Amino acid sequence: MNSTGLVGKRFLVVFLRPLLLSALLLGSSPLMGFSTAEAQLGKPEGLYYKSWAIIIGIEHYVLAPPIPGAISDAKKVADAFRRLGFDEVIEFYDKDAGSRRLHQLFNDMLPRKVGRMDRLVVFYTGHAGFMQDLEGQDRGYLVPFDAQVNNVTKSITVEQLKEFTRRSASKHTLLILDAPVFGWETTEPPSPSLEGRLAPESETERRAVQVISAAGQGETIARTEKPSRFVEALLTGLSGSADQDGNGWLMASELGAYLVRQIEVASNGTQHPSSLRIDGDGDTVLIEGRRSAAALGAGPQSPSERHQEARAQYERAVVLLREGKSAEEALDRLNRAIVYDPTYGEAYILKSYVRSEVVPNLDEALAAGLLAVTHAPKNPDSFYMLGLIYEKRGKFAEAEAALRQALSVNDAYPDVYFALGTLYADHLKDQAKSVEAFRRYMELGGTEARARTAVTEADRTSIP
Repeated sequence: MNSTGLVGKRFLVVFLRPLLLSALLLGSSPLMGFSTAEAQLGKPEGLYYKSWAIIIGIEHYVLAPPIPGAISDAKKVADAFRRLGFDEVIEFYDKDAGSRRLHQLFNDMLPRKVGRMDRLVVFYTGHAGFMQDLEGQDRGYLVPFDAQVNNVTKSITVEQLKEFTRRSASKHTLLILDAPVFGWETTEPPSPSLEGRLAPESETERRAVQVISAAGQGETIARTEKPSRFVEALLTGLSGSADQDGNGWLMASELGAYLVRQIEVASNGTQHPSSLRIDGDGDTVLIEGRRSAAALGAGPQSPSERHQEARAQYERAVVLLREGKSAEEALDRLNRAIVYDPTYGEAYILKSYVRSEVVPNLDEALAAGLLAVTHAPKNPDSFYMLGLIYEKRGKFAEAEAALRQALSVNDAYPDVYFALGTLYADHLKDQAKSVEAFRRYMELGGTEARARTAVTEADRTSIP
C-alpha cells in the first residue's frame, strides 16, 4: 500500500469525525454532564445559545424483556447530533436510565439548565406502555430501566412529558421516540407560505414543542434490524436526506414527514409513525441552511455570522463525505465555507484531501494545501496533506519537508511516519531512513504489512 492509501483511511475514519464536538459526559453519572445555566439576555448570534441532545437507550431491563441493539442504536443517534453541532450530548443507558433518574431529569435538571434561547432534542429507545386516564382516554408512557411494561407506577407518562415541555424554557423542543407513544393533544400547523418555505427564519423565532413517535397505538416495532428500522431512517434523514425541498434547512416538521413516509413504506403499512406539534407555532431547526436575503440583507454580515455560516457549510461537507454522498456537493460546500470565511483552515485541509483523493485536481489540491498550512499551522493534517500532494506532483524534497513539519506539530502521528517510510523507500532511495520511519510507525501502533515487513527484514539482515 502506498502513502495515499492511508490518506483515505485516515480522513474517512479520523478526520471526518466531529473533532470539535464532544459529549460533556463527566464522571460516572450522566447528570454530572450538565453545566451551570448562564443568564440568557438578548438574542444569540446564531439561532440558539446552546443546543442540547438527551439520548436515552434501554436494552437490558430489570423487569422487562431485553431490546437487542437499543444501546447501539442510541449511540449512533448521539453521534449524529454531535455531527450536527449540538453543544451538549448527554447519554443515559440501562441503569443510568432508571425511574428515579429519569424523573429527576425531566422534573428538575432540564427545566433548570435549559435556557429560553436553547434548542432541546430528547431521543428515547426502549419499551412503551399505555394506560387509560380519568377520562377514559388511552395515554402512552416510557418504561424506565427498573420498571415494568404493564405497570405505570414508575414510568414517564405522556402527561408528565407534556408538563415537562410546558415548564422547559427552551425555544424549541423535539421529542423523538423510538416507541409507540400516543395520547398527545396537538396544535394545527399554519399553512406554509412560499416565503416560509424559502426563508424559514421566521419560524425559528417562534416557540415549538414537537413529537415524532415511531409507531401508532397497538403496533409492534420490529426489532430484527440493527439498527432498528426507525433509527436507520432517522440517521439517513438527519444526514440531510429529509430536506425534501432542498433549501438547505432541515426542520423537525420535514424530518417527521420524511420518517412517516419512509417507515410506512419500509414496513409495508404495518408501522405508522406520527409527527405532531403539541405547542407553539414555530419549527425546530436541525440543520441551518443559508439565511435568506430578506432576513440578513445580502447574507451573513458580521465576522461572527460569516464564520458561523462557514462552519455550517464545512460540517455539511463532512457529513456528505462520511455518508459516501456526492463529493462534488461536498466540494461546493467547502468552497462556500471559504467564501464566507477565507481564514477557515479546516476547510482548506478537507478541500486539499478531496481534490487530491476524491475529485482529483492536483493544482487545486496544492493551492488548498498551501492555504491550509497558512491558516491552520497548528493542525498536523495541514502539513500531512501538503506532503502527500507534493509527492503526487513528483516534488519529493518538498514532500519530505512538509511531512517533517507535520511531525514538528505532532511527533506521535503514525500515518506521517508511514508516509515518510514509503517516500524514502520509493522515491528518495534512503533505505536507512525508510526503516527508521517504519519502525517508529510500528512503535506507535501501526499495523500496515509493508512497514512490518521492512522492519523485520532490516532486523534480520543486521544480525551477524
